[in-house]
Amino acid sequence: MLTSFTLKTERNYLTGNMKIAILTSGILPVPAVRGGAVENLIDFYLEYNDQHRLHDITIYSVADPGTRNHPALQSKVNHYYYIDIDSPVGKIRKRIFHWKHNNEEYYHYSIEYFLFEAIKHIRHQTYDLIILENRPAYALKLKDISKARFVYHLHNEKLNNKTAHYQEIYDTASRIITVSDYIAKCVKTIQPHDTKCVTIYNGIDLHSFEGHDTRTGEKETFTLVFSGRINREKGIMELIEAMNFLKDYHAIHLLVIGSSFYGKADNENSFTKELKKKATNLKDRISFTGYIPYSQMPDYLALADVAVVPSVWDDPFPTTVIEAQAMGLPVITTRRGGIPEEVTSESAILLNTNEQFTEQLANTILDLYQNPQKRKTMSQAALQHAKYFSKQRYAEDFFKALEQVK
Repeated sequence: MLTSFTLKTERNYLTGNMKIAILTSGILPVPAVRGGAVENLIDFYLEYNDQHRLHDITIYSVADPGTRNHPALQSKVNHYYYIDIDSPVGKIRKRIFHWKHNNEEYYHYSIEYFLFEAIKHIRHQTYDLIILENRPAYALKLKDISKARFVYHLHNEKLNNKTAHYQEIYDTASRIITVSDYIAKCVKTIQPHDTKCVTIYNGIDLHSFEGHDTRTGEKETFTLVFSGRINREKGIMELIEAMNFLKDYHAIHLLVIGSSFYGKADNENSFTKELKKKATNLKDRISFTGYIPYSQMPDYLALADVAVVPSVWDDPFPTTVIEAQAMGLPVITTRRGGIPEEVTSESAILLNTNEQFTEQLANTILDLYQNPQKRKTMSQAALQHAKYFSKQRYAEDFFKALEQVK
């Protein structure tokens, strides 16, 4: 079995277009058959490229059985090169690579093996641009085998003045696309007068989140929704603690959507177990769904009255905030990272993550529970604000940024 293979499609080079390579994270596949915010965003701009036939693009992705018959693979302008990292043979080859190249590794050896296999193919290609999706340090090895210009698409705080080899990585980039001004500020700790960074806010498929009937009438339950990775940084423990503050308000329920890792519904780690133990006293009012496929998210969000995104870290630009607003949900969230860039004072309530955070969270939930008119006003503002974050606008801005690369 080959460790890598190319899905063969008819090449259709367009006059005046660029030949572009996209290196994904080396963890989840594209198309995003196993979820992943970054992978969904890649799908959006690839879909736009397929529709408008802008550029000839080759996507380097980990292999996954779920991609085999995916409709996206029929594109004449987007081409998929798959690298096997998870089959028995792939795992053995990863281990051998780790043994041979341990001192040369920047990322986890599985990611480095993915890059190693991609380089085998890239060195025989001629690309105008190479886009590195959230892996700027890939450039350290790629710059010696390709004359392409490098574009970093940063979804997290992956490049700042504390990053290993930050100056060399920064200097190698021709353009740095960041998902928020917060991430751009992190990059500018390397070069305060930076001219490489451009912020392009993420988008979502707004049509998938349309048709939500805001639940402001009389009913037996008031449902909060949390969606995202189940880890400590997302503030879910503080939200469970806030629910305990509200234990006497029996109508308030919490729906927790997500798992500790993408695509693994039953993957419970020690934190997940700790979380569920904390929720024991309210087990009839707190529901854990586990992993939910992205296509089903609107159906679950439609059950809610309010979305809570209680991140206690500098979350760069969580799409859950946009999705909630697109569903017409008032949002309770925090002043961390790029989150304030996603909302308005009319669509969301922003909290500080200080020592009183849990109590403030409980009080804010109670306030919205007791004020249906306030929820209705916030809902209308959320729907209006969400219109900006369409996947079409996102893709248009993304390709405009590429066309400006010199």
